[in-house]
Amino acid sequence: MATKAMIPPSYRADMRWAREHSAELHGQYEDLWVAIVDQTVVAAGLHLGRVEQRAARKTGRKPEEIYVEFVESASAIYG
Repeated sequence: MATKAMIPPSYRADMRWAREHSAELHGQYEDLWVAIVDQTVVAAGLHLGRVEQRAARKTGRKPEEIYVEFVESASAIYG
């Protein structure tokens, strides 16, 4: 029997926060990876691995517990 992965409520809250604040994220972090913890951007940069490591060090959380997304430029999205 396969085990279902549980997504922590805090991770979901950070995902939701990112969606709700996408305009702000695009204004500040376009073309960068951003790590969000407790509805706050805790790290941003060009390289996913480095962003994850920096966020983990800063927050004490495991990288897989941190919501990270790439903020794509509007021109890439809308052409």
